[in-house]
Amino acid sequence: MTVFKTAARLCALSLATTLTATLATQAAAETVGIAMPTKSSARWISDGESMVRQFEEAGYDTDLQYAEDDIPTQLSQIENMIVKGVDVLVIASIDGTTLSSALQQASDLGIEVIAYDRLIRGSENVDYYATFDNFQVGVLQAQYIVDALELADGDGPYNIELFGGSPDDNNAYFFYNGAMSVLQPYIDNGQLVVRSGQTGMDTVSTLRWDGSVAQARMDNLLSAYYSDARVDAVLSPYDGLSIGIISSLKGVGYGSGDLPMPVITGQDAEVPSVKSILAGEQTMTVFKDTRELARVTVGMVDALFRGTEPEINDTSTYDNGVKVVPSYLLVPISVDEDNWEDVLVDSGYYSEDEIR
Repeated sequence: MTVFKTAARLCALSLATTLTATLATQAAAETVGIAMPTKSSARWISDGESMVRQFEEAGYDTDLQYAEDDIPTQLSQIENMIVKGVDVLVIASIDGTTLSSALQQASDLGIEVIAYDRLIRGSENVDYYATFDNFQVGVLQAQYIVDALELADGDGPYNIELFGGSPDDNNAYFFYNGAMSVLQPYIDNGQLVVRSGQTGMDTVSTLRWDGSVAQARMDNLLSAYYSDARVDAVLSPYDGLSIGIISSLKGVGYGSGDLPMPVITGQDAEVPSVKSILAGEQTMTVFKDTRELARVTVGMVDALFRGTEPEINDTSTYDNGVKVVPSYLLVPISVDEDNWEDVLVDSGYYSEDEIR
């Protein structure tokens, strides 16, 4: 299907030129539409900048749009890109279930679609998916809690509260399921105690990954369940939530006197959270190198325009409800106070001045 759609697109570009000439020159003429969810998270800004830079270095034009977490805005942006005649779409969706009609329009015009980091659900018109191993993200977060509390040595019981990501983001379920694959045995044997009893994504999810929502929920948990007990760990899937959770904990005295901060996880290695780790507040984060994700995505697009198959390494994990989407999964990295310089600074992702 990919080769057929690509060939059809090439023919439409110019009937007067040969296929060989088109393949040799199209990189300078092709336009990549890039739909990003929001600028409220530093990681999405980095994603967008990395892709624009790498696509333009490869000779492609780009149209980068941010929707500020508004579903109708993102849909409108994608439809406008289609009308303007982009040649491929790279979409990090806000809600991956709302784009089917637009993606059908794209398919009808021979426009290939790559889901970026977040799986687009409910459509057959998703050609490839570039992301990180999202289940492993949750595993890394949970394993850090297990190691920090020495649960494998039989220590406990410890009190833990669980937070999930946005229920309209397919990745949130992979993060949560990955974490629970590690934590559930310790909950079952009583070494970890969820005093609130709140488990499962239907209960612990955080709409739009909103840190203020996480902070309000943590306020409620502390008030209702921890007036005479201490929180020892908080599973947080994302740095933006972690910062809100930390604000709530500090508000009732955690991090001062004889009330230490609990083990608190995170994801994306955003600057405020790295600083929080160095300040002894947040405990860890999971780093996902957006430069590498952009590189993989550019490689996928380049292969499509050349009429070859993009590199993939997973053909079974990501079923979007209509099809299993061929995917490339990158490896996430656990970061804490011991390795942050090696992972984040020595790699050139941040300068030390940005962190210190």
